[in-house]
Formats: sequence, structure tokens, C-alpha cells
Amino acid sequence: MTSRNLKPRSLSLSSNSGSRPGRRRDSIDVINAKVAVDLATHQTYEENVFLFVPNLIGYGRILLAGLALNYMKSHPKVCTALYGLSCLLDAFDGMAARALGQTSKFGAVLDMVTDRCTTACLLCFLSSAYPSYALLFQFLITLDFSSHYMHMYSSLVTGARSHKLVTSDVSRILWYYYNDPTTLFLFCAGNELFFVALYLVHWPQSSVGWPFTSLAASFLEFAVPVIPPELVKPATLSSIAVFISKLT
Repeated sequence: MTSRNLKPRSLSLSSNSGSRPGRRRDSIDVINAKVAVDLATHQTYEENVFLFVPNLIGYGRILLAGLALNYMKSHPKVCTALYGLSCLLDAFDGMAARALGQTSKFGAVLDMVTDRCTTACLLCFLSSAYPSYALLFQFLITLDFSSHYMHMYSSLVTGARSHKLVTSDVSRILWYYYNDPTTLFLFCAGNELFFVALYLVHWPQSSVGWPFTSLAASFLEFAVPVIPPELVKPATLSSIAVFISKLT
């Protein structure tokens, strides 16, 4: 991939005189949307970015997620195993990217889109499995997509090299989420485990097996102590699900 010189015409905006004291807004180059995307995503590589090891792992995640969705309505154990493996590989593609020096904006977008689509598909199934809570599941899908879109768009407009480059003065919560590996893992794992557990307890114990339904029920009981009977106790879709989705 050859490099390009991007020299857009721009208009410098001075900081607003009415801004809060102690915080200065740097001048912003106002450019059209296409050039903004080019500036934010422009990178040069000596190798083919589409064959980077982390991106190959990403393609494997998509394949596993697709197979999981295929078995979602008929084989809960197979679906859970495939879906769980796809989610587990989410941690390894980032590790491989940093270890091999193969980080790329394409890989970051591929990873985010895969996460959003797989979770949304699972939530669509849960909407049909728990029709009384369909509106809440639909809200979580909307919240998940809209929040990530707004965050990615703001990153592109400001010319950030990555959507994960968040300073603590912008959002301390997002800074901890993207910069502390433990916080990132706990929220991502907790989010997926919560929805997968809801998926498992929906099935009869004979279809899933006693250990899996028992573990799923125990996790839900530990995570959320509220137990409405509609969700095959112990499970619920309380504010914790909204809180987790806001951060992920």
C-alpha cells in the first residue's frame, strides 16, 4: 500500500471565548467528511494488512460466530461452544497485534463490527425467547450500536489514530475501560456471560445438560439477585445489563 499526501483545505476555528476556564480548545481543521476519514484511517504497511495474523484471527471469529448463529435455534450446547470460542479469540487477536507489531485500523474496525453484530444477533434471539422483555433487548441493541457509532465518528472527526485513545479528562470511565486490561476483560466477559447465561436457562435441562444450566443459573443469581419468573429464575434484565452495554 503506497502512501498518499493528504493536504485538505481547512479552516481554523479559534477557541470559544465562553469556554470554561482552565480548559483550552485547540484549533480544529474543518474538512469534508471523506478527507476526515482518509486522515484518520491513513496508514502504510510493508505487508498486506488483510493477511495480518490478528486479522486472520478476526476472520476465524466471524466464521465461528456464523456457525454459532446457525445452531442457535436447535443445538444450544454447540452454539454456546462456538459462540464462546469466538468471544475468547477476541482477547487473543489484540495480544497478537501488539506482540507482532501488526496493529491496524482495519483490524480495530473488524474487531468492533464483529463484536457488535454477534451480540446483536444473540439479543435478537433473546427477544423472541423472552417476549415480555423484547423492548428492553431492542433498546440494548440500539444503545450498543448508537454509542459505538457516535464514539467512532467523534474519533474520525478529531483525527484520532484509534477510538481507544481516550484521555481521562474526556471520560474517566472510558479511559479505565480502554487502558486497564482487567477492567476491559471484566466488562466484556461479564457482558457476554450474562447474555449467554440467559440463552442457556431458556432451554430445558434435558437439551443443555444439568451442569451447564446449573452454572448459568448460578452466575445469573450471583450477578443479579432479582429473580422474575418470566426469565426462568434465577435471571433478570435489570439495570446492570444497561450499565454493562453502555460501557461496552
